[in-house]
Amino acid sequence: MIEQRERNVPARNAPVPPPTNDSLNWRTRVAIRLGTWLLRALGATWRVRVYGRQALLDRGAADQRVVFTLWHGQMLPILWAHRQPTAAMISEHRDGEIIARIIGQLGFSAIRGSTSRGGARALLEAVHVLKSGTDVAVTPDGPRGPRHSFAPGALLLGFRAGASLTPIVAHVDRKWQLRSWDAFEIPKPFARVTIAYGTAVEINAESARAVAEQSGVFAERMLSELGRVRALANGQWREPIAPPAT
Repeated sequence: MIEQRERNVPARNAPVPPPTNDSLNWRTRVAIRLGTWLLRALGATWRVRVYGRQALLDRGAADQRVVFTLWHGQMLPILWAHRQPTAAMISEHRDGEIIARIIGQLGFSAIRGSTSRGGARALLEAVHVLKSGTDVAVTPDGPRGPRHSFAPGALLLGFRAGASLTPIVAHVDRKWQLRSWDAFEIPKPFARVTIAYGTAVEINAESARAVAEQSGVFAERMLSELGRVRALANGQWREPIAPPAT
């Protein structure tokens, strides 16, 4: 596959200001600021290559928004490379508040809630965000796992909002990997980071129950994308040749 230079890649989004009624203590707020500074310094050294994003960059304001699905453990390199106005669904737990502040410094807004807590309200808010013209990112195996499982929340969101699902996966050649349930990945300095956007898939089903039953299919789809991004990173991926028209 010949790598093509992306067009219309936006500059990094402006930081989202924290809420005025700040519930975090000053030590946590200082740690978030310091952590964000370290992330920016570290991310500036990464050698990032992105595949499959051009159609999303070329969209107009009136074009359909999408639901991005990404594994919880790959959140850091993906959000660093993403650079498109997006609202991320983040759990309502205390750790979720810290994550929301950090991604806010990268220019992403947060929808607080998950499938395990605050799910119904968060789903309604996410549908409104999509219909208002902003993409939404969901970690289908978050916030508690198991790793690489696919909870039906992202599918239900796409179904309710009439939006397609687009998987995003990453491959990092040199990284620290935390001993957490999601094996959280932190690319090392000067790591080569490869990001792949998959093909958008529409949610076709007659009911919410039928949508939820497709979770296994989408889990397999995202796992296959991991193999694809690994091949792209190693220069081994070849796009399939379309059959001749009959």
